[in-house]
Amino acid sequence: MSTFDPETGRHLLAPEDAELPRRQQRLAELGLGDGVPIAEFDAFAAELAEKAAELTGSSSTPYAMVNLITDHQYFAGLHVPQPASPGADAAQPEVGRVMDRQHGYCPHVLDRRKALVLDDVCAYPRFASNEVVDLIGIRTYLGAPLIDEETGTTLGTICIVDTEPRPWGREGLEFIRDYRDRLMDEIRKRQAPQQP
Repeated sequence: MSTFDPETGRHLLAPEDAELPRRQQRLAELGLGDGVPIAEFDAFAAELAEKAAELTGSSSTPYAMVNLITDHQYFAGLHVPQPASPGADAAQPEVGRVMDRQHGYCPHVLDRRKALVLDDVCAYPRFASNEVVDLIGIRTYLGAPLIDEETGTTLGTICIVDTEPRPWGREGLEFIRDYRDRLMDEIRKRQAPQQP
């Protein structure tokens, strides 16, 4: 879909989202649309972050999210790394559970319906101007869409972000797809039984 708004004559930061009503309905059907943190998703995000650090050989753990996107982005699963030292608290960006749809890269993953690998977001003019670069200091992104097999609806994303560039490469792409598939298996198990 186009990211150009003919009414304002400007490009939108996030693509239009024609699938939003269906996504909201499907999230509700799966018991995921209530904006409440999910402990299993937090644990999943923590594992995702830990394994991502191992993948890139980094001594620091990145941020990781399970992002269910409606009229805003909601991190139903969230891992925020601990500061390297007690005095480093002030330098660490604050990341909460809710983010505006115009911020970040996950809305682009929804629109593309495929994974997005940005080793260094500043190397891509289209993505370098995103507000998360200035607000949070994000320099790297790795994300994949959560597509419901039954309906074909994109529910959200899983993603990893960090304040330092990371060399994801082809291995990173395979890594995020594998974790996406694991999470979709868990989401399918959550579906409530059909009423007679």
